[in-house]
Amino acid sequence: MKRILIPTDFSNNAWNAICYAMRLFQNQECDFFLLNTYTPVIPSSRFMAPMVNGVRIEDAVRSTSENGLSKTVKRIRKEFNNPKHSFETISSFNLLADEVKDVVDTYGIDLIVTGTKGASGMDEVFMGSNTVRIIKNTKKCPILAIPRNFEYMAPSEIAFATDFNRFYSLSELTPLIDLANSFEATIRIVHVQYEIKALTELQLFNLNMLRKYFANVEHYIHTVSELNSVSHTLDVFSKELDIHLLAMLHYQHSYMERMTREPIVKRTAFHTQIPLLVIPELGMEPTTKERKEELRSY
Repeated sequence: MKRILIPTDFSNNAWNAICYAMRLFQNQECDFFLLNTYTPVIPSSRFMAPMVNGVRIEDAVRSTSENGLSKTVKRIRKEFNNPKHSFETISSFNLLADEVKDVVDTYGIDLIVTGTKGASGMDEVFMGSNTVRIIKNTKKCPILAIPRNFEYMAPSEIAFATDFNRFYSLSELTPLIDLANSFEATIRIVHVQYEIKALTELQLFNLNMLRKYFANVEHYIHTVSELNSVSHTLDVFSKELDIHLLAMLHYQHSYMERMTREPIVKRTAFHTQIPLLVIPELGMEPTTKERKEELRSY
């Protein structure tokens, strides 16, 4: 059974992400963990009231969190009523990114599904700060970020953005391969080049390994010239080819790492209109000998 974590702040953005997850996995048995975190104001002086109308502030905020989760589960069951899905709720006094990391470790989460922005998200950034923090802090499972206005459609066209500079392990690519197989999707491997030049020996090796991993999935290679920025280029590519989902590995110097640096995120023109699957690196970069052994054994 797949274990999926969905953080929620009870906003319309969060509900849209929940709806996407219910539809994406409607034919799979899943245990969904709905998470809400809260950080109530702690009185810093004797002039700040620790209670309102006879109720401790912390207890009131906890109650609001727990009631919100209960109502969300009832709404899901009413609108989707899927016997393949079960639900657990987690209400926690903690920072969201920290609690997400703890929940992933504690419950062996396979995937995180979240909205790209919270209730107070601004249009000029492509992701809210909480989503960026989750992506940066999560090292053990993929994150699927859903734009707030995206209406579900089965992902039959998936783009995988990479520069071929890093060796791929099968365990890292398995979530992407499983998703493609589930929907009989085409994977379009897109390589963004700052300047046109031949691939290096290392890039060719990694490309060859990637082709082997995708041997049973329909896939194509696309090399495109960078337009102002990688993010803008991927945005244009996705619109032109009617891509339903964009996937990227997250590691040092990757496209995703560059896009989630706070100063860049705040000024980028990238406004993702499709779900974004972020896959963290799961191990150390192998040696040349290890690469060759894996290539021979696969």
